[in-house]
Amino acid sequence: MSVSEFKNITYAWMILSLVIFILLFKITAPYGRHTRKGWGPTISNTLGWMMMEAASPLAFAFFFLQGGEKSLVNWIFFGMWMGHYFNRSIIYPLRIPGKSKRMPLLICVSAIFFNVMNGFLNGCFLGTFKPDYDNSWLTDVRFLSGVALFITGFIINFNSDNILFHLRKNSAKGEYKIPSGGLFKWVSCPNYLGEIIEWSGWALAIWSLPGLSFALWTAANLLPRALKHHAWYRANFKDYPLTKAIIPGIL
Repeated sequence: MSVSEFKNITYAWMILSLVIFILLFKITAPYGRHTRKGWGPTISNTLGWMMMEAASPLAFAFFFLQGGEKSLVNWIFFGMWMGHYFNRSIIYPLRIPGKSKRMPLLICVSAIFFNVMNGFLNGCFLGTFKPDYDNSWLTDVRFLSGVALFITGFIINFNSDNILFHLRKNSAKGEYKIPSGGLFKWVSCPNYLGEIIEWSGWALAIWSLPGLSFALWTAANLLPRALKHHAWYRANFKDYPLTKAIIPGIL
């Protein structure tokens, strides 16, 4: 594959993210609290999360390992990606409350495609088109700021997930309650905010079109869902105290 072909694929993928962003304001993906009938066969929620999240590190690793020798910086990026997805594909699914819950198979398959594409673009970029980041990149302000954002976003996401897990675990029937603590003091979906910050940091640290495309896709998926979550809370809890969905004081 030539550089121009790779760029064209990446641009097309970025344009598609904008289309999906608009579409998700019209259609709410039917999983989690928004699960509903009429979306075809279903599978175990835990299995579904494992399958769809594992697709990304597998694709990323496959394409990353193509080509020649990689620099230290490239291996650091490899570790960042794998660290995130070790949590998302193994730790997170095993901790989800309500093991009897199910998700539509269609959602799982769609997410696998999404994750394979992002794994391919970023893995191929680091493995084939830019396998030799110079070590001077380790002191570049873009790398340092990006890694700081990536770690901050991961911590926000992980901590927010912990709050949600404990809230559901301590519920007598596993019903939803109003979360509190952490950034839940200010927004309904700090877990989504953390993930957007995380992949924005990745885009800054890697400073590439594939990195930017993943940040755009993350925002395109999670911003509309955060607004739907926020509306759900306000509809189901008359005393719901928050006025913002995902960005404190703004949105």
